[in-house]
Amino acid sequence: MKTKYFLYARKSTEDEERQVMSIEAQLAELADFAKRENFDIAERFIESKSAKKSGREIFNEMIQKIYASKKPVGILAWHPDRLARNSVDGGQVIYLIDIGKIVSLRFPTFWFEPTPQGLFMLQVAFGQSKYYSDNLSENVKRGIRQKLRRGEWLGLAPFGYVNNPKTRTIEPDQMKARVIKKAFEEYAQGRHTLESLGQRLSFWGVVSKTGKPLCKATLQRMLTNKAYIGLIVHNSETYEGGFPAIVSRATFEKVQEVLKNRAKPRHSKKRHYFPFTGLLTCGECGAAITAQWAHGNGGTYRYYRCTKRLGPCSQRYLREDLLVEQLKDKISKVALCEDWKEKMLAKVELWEKENIQSSQSFAQNLENKIKETEQKLDKLVNAFLDGSIEKETYLVKKDELIKTKIDLLAKKSDFGRKGNNWIEPLKEWILSAHHAEKLASSNEFDEIKSFAEKIGTNRRLLDRKLLFDFVRPFDFVPKYTEKCERSPAAGGANEPTNCPQNPSSFVWSGREDLNLRPLGPEPSALTKLRYAPYSYKLQNKLYHTSGKETTDLILIARKEAVRTFKQSPGRKGTTPTIIASFIPMPVTNSNWATPVIYMITTPSNPATQ
Repeated sequence: MKTKYFLYARKSTEDEERQVMSIEAQLAELADFAKRENFDIAERFIESKSAKKSGREIFNEMIQKIYASKKPVGILAWHPDRLARNSVDGGQVIYLIDIGKIVSLRFPTFWFEPTPQGLFMLQVAFGQSKYYSDNLSENVKRGIRQKLRRGEWLGLAPFGYVNNPKTRTIEPDQMKARVIKKAFEEYAQGRHTLESLGQRLSFWGVVSKTGKPLCKATLQRMLTNKAYIGLIVHNSETYEGGFPAIVSRATFEKVQEVLKNRAKPRHSKKRHYFPFTGLLTCGECGAAITAQWAHGNGGTYRYYRCTKRLGPCSQRYLREDLLVEQLKDKISKVALCEDWKEKMLAKVELWEKENIQSSQSFAQNLENKIKETEQKLDKLVNAFLDGSIEKETYLVKKDELIKTKIDLLAKKSDFGRKGNNWIEPLKEWILSAHHAEKLASSNEFDEIKSFAEKIGTNRRLLDRKLLFDFVRPFDFVPKYTEKCERSPAAGGANEPTNCPQNPSSFVWSGREDLNLRPLGPEPSALTKLRYAPYSYKLQNKLYHTSGKETTDLILIARKEAVRTFKQSPGRKGTTPTIIASFIPMPVTNSNWATPVIYMITTPSNPATQ
């Protein structure tokens, strides 16, 4: 009686777009082969799955039908490796041949007969298939390990990066990287939930394949992806990436903290939007300020009030629009106009060029720390390979050392030159103070709250009035503008002004001889500011050439220059009063210290030195 054949065709991947021609080619070749040999094909079994491991559904279905068949059957396939690449499935086929359930195995490219020699050759073919699969796996793993050593990204680039075929790694996309960076910064500031961040990204054109805003799970993966700080995570192990980071480490850690705090949110049926909650405390009892809706005058309004959690309190409600008005007024007091911003940034650029110098000792110290970290990594790997430590401990310690090394390399790159560490904070302060001018006329409540937290401390609400103290260096602007407004103008009238109209009223220089020349009597000496990139905090008196009472602001540069200025003969002086720090910076040399602004007042009739 003629033998019935089961036709089996398989490709290795489940992806429909890959190896599309493999199945079609097998079916065409097998159909021609069956026609030439006059085989009767009873059923076809087509599958898209790897045969490296057992558990293929279609293959198991075919095996079960062979077991259940009352008559022996044959199998028609392209090659023995299509049937099995593992010992379990190959053993099943050989066992079915041994018990007589399979009487024929036919392949266009391989000969087989159910004899001892044929079974031996079939076992060799299955063994070769398994060896090829195992060897291929090892080769792929070796290639992956080498790519990780070189810091190359594996696979498709995450959003914000693009694959570079020349370097075989990823690099930031100019536009998308800015979107990712902005999204991280805004989420770190607490301005968004995952849902509102999805809406924000949708506004910037970042949507899903269906055109809808990104779902929460996608955003969660994006915000926790260490690729954005230049790290590669593979099999729960962290590696140093050879591509630029998009987000700073501080911003990334802040985002993780926000995600952790919001992991178990308070459940409520309806969430209200109160943008200024958490910003203020009660000026009478110290309790937090909360918000609520209230109806009146034909509308619904948001009001802010004391929670009274700490005891009785007599403070009344404050409508939100009145609170916003007071916040904008506070913000406007620290605002720098366009004229000031341009002059300051121009001078900062000049200082940056004048003060660039190499920092050999600092760079050497960083280099030693980097080498020490690399040695620790080598010792850790050796200890793990020797079996001295557990894998969990190894992964945790390696992750810590990799992060330490990345931070040290970033410091080495950013602080390659000595004396420039104050440039970026100074620029940031100037731009922030200038942004306050636009913010004071906007209705971006979340941004107003964030900026108020940045510039003010001890923020409280008392008798429906907003009170807080400006933090340094933002407190310099309101104090200086207040003095400008009280100072008589050139025409003799008290005309308040925020921006001096005369460009020569700013005398900024990094040279000591320009900053520390003696001051002569001037009717409005306060409008002459002399700045230097560094200053020294004096403990003794400052000397002045004026014989009349005058008030001035000056920023002193170096110890040597201060001594020269102090010891000049014929000077008059008083003890200076510190009114504001201009910008914080670490002391890197004994000749430098935190820049401080002094208010120098000379009496009308000083004693002669």
